[in-house]
Amino acid sequence: MIYLAESGSTKTDAVILNPDGSEVCRVNTIGFNPYFHTSESIGKEMAKVDTIQKYGKSITQVYFYGSGCSSDKLCAVVSKGLAMVFPNAKILVDHDLKACAYSTYTGQPAISCILGTGSNSVYFDGKDIETLDSGLGFILGDEGSASHIGKKLITSYFYRTMPAKLRVKFAEKYNLDKDYVVKKVYQNDHANVYLAGFAPFANTHIDNPFCWEAVFSSFRDFVEFHVLGFPQAREVPIHFVGSVGYHFKDILKDVLLYFDLEAGNIIQKPLEGLIKYHREHVLPSVKTLKSS
Repeated sequence: MIYLAESGSTKTDAVILNPDGSEVCRVNTIGFNPYFHTSESIGKEMAKVDTIQKYGKSITQVYFYGSGCSSDKLCAVVSKGLAMVFPNAKILVDHDLKACAYSTYTGQPAISCILGTGSNSVYFDGKDIETLDSGLGFILGDEGSASHIGKKLITSYFYRTMPAKLRVKFAEKYNLDKDYVVKKVYQNDHANVYLAGFAPFANTHIDNPFCWEAVFSSFRDFVEFHVLGFPQAREVPIHFVGSVGYHFKDILKDVLLYFDLEAGNIIQKPLEGLIKYHREHVLPSVKTLKSS
């Protein structure tokens, strides 16, 4: 059996497949990022999931695409954790950028972007993957992401640049004691997820010009820094995966139009496309290797 997973910093969407690619069941867990999790914590969290307990020893192949899995050392952190619950499996851990590229692949070259808790981009021609290596994480970058939008809102609240009526609504929804907020940002292992928690406020109040501009400017910065850097940007469609791009897709299309770029697919969750890609391009090659 095969365990195929796509993990962001907040949650993991996964599926268990039979060797022929048919679906057994879906699995949902918290997100696992090697910057914030140890191998031990990953193994313990996975062991709590009933479905993993049921099928863990029957899994022979694991494909895990995760946020933060950008080097051999970081991938090893996740791989060791997964090995605790999949003892009989060959485990492949790779960057969630590959999941983004694979899940949006339509047979033609494209730029694929992640707009979720964090953000990133990749060019994929069906064979080779090219990145800009421009990601700086949520403190210095992550433009276009939920954490970036959330940071814009929280700073505008404390700087008092947020309109007064909107500021009152913001204060009614969140604990905005300054000491509490600073502690959550600077002394919290999951500060990016905390900041991302403010982004839904922009969605709720998107008819307010201030919130609209916060999202538009965040997306504009993302495209300027993480899309236009690809020489192919004006020649191929720009695909997006992630809840932020999906929920704000109308604004995202406005930004692409602003830069005269072609909008591609905008999907919330990459798992369906990832399953399709593996069924068509990965599992057949595995079967061929086993039969030869």
